Amino acid sequence: MSLATRSLSVPTSLLIATVLLAGCGQSGAADAGNGRQAVASFYPLAWVTERVAGDGWTVENLTQPGQEPHDLTLDVAQTAALEEADLVVLEEGFQPAVDETAAGTDAPVLDAAAVVDLRPADEHEGEEAHADEEGHEGETEEEHAEEDEHAHGDLDPHFWLDPLLVADFADAVADELAEVDPDEAQTYADNAAALRTELEALDQDYTDGLASCERSTTVVSHEAFGYLTRYGLDFEPIAGLSPEAEATAADLAHLQELIVEDGVTTVFTERLASPKMAETLADDLGVSTAVLDPIEGLSDDTADEDYLSLMSENLTALQQANGCS
Repeated sequence: MSLATRSLSVPTSLLIATVLLAGCGQSGAADAGNGRQAVASFYPLAWVTERVAGDGWTVENLTQPGQEPHDLTLDVAQTAALEEADLVVLEEGFQPAVDETAAGTDAPVLDAAAVVDLRPADEHEGEEAHADEEGHEGETEEEHAEEDEHAHGDLDPHFWLDPLLVADFADAVADELAEVDPDEAQTYADNAAALRTELEALDQDYTDGLASCERSTTVVSHEAFGYLTRYGLDFEPIAGLSPEAEATAADLAHLQELIVEDGVTTVFTERLASPKMAETLADDLGVSTAVLDPIEGLSDDTADEDYLSLMSENLTALQQANGCS
């Protein structure tokens, strides 16, 4: 009997036993360490959670590479993952679908917005809301008041573009993980401390790299980079806090004037949002475009990169665009 023939005659019972043993082996691999599972709603939160949690946890990112996180809707498997998680990490208000589902689970939830000092949205956000007073005709005073409160009460959620705030968030993640798993509290604290060291080095790179620039005005696709203003740059967005927001004719006219007056050489696009408006603005004025990544999520092109490498690429792009030495 040939080897091929003999291999086909293995008893069915042995095949079943082999499958069962393989299944047990896979389960054991999944349960390595303490076998705990965290679910994070989008990339920066997942990256920090994974770095702080270490090998004893599995961290699932609900937002896949190439997906715009604001547009996230949850499928059955993702909803089940939230319900079964030992910890859910999100930023309230950034992804309503996640907020709603997480609120209905028994899993502990860490809300980044509750543990990080978020900055107010830029003042011109509120000004834009009132640029056309005729738009409020027909509203009741109560409706107008509610809209006014929303326009002036918004916070900028993009804290992860400030490395020091990311370090603060990592400390909060370590504390929350220790609540779930007290036996490994020191491990989580040590991981967060090590991450802080890397993030402080990144912060110093930005401080030094943007200390001497020919210009500070930086035109970007949407209002996502306000946390970088502490390095001396002034960001002028085409759209508002949401990348889907649309610029008005007045917004574009203002930006065109600003680009000419301040000698801006580059209009920045993003990977996960349409570059059309930025490219049109740049083409009309004969200036260049380049990518500045808000790091809200990974793209197909950056799936193998991480937060630190993307932030370094952003620094290089800002230095080139603003003539920094």
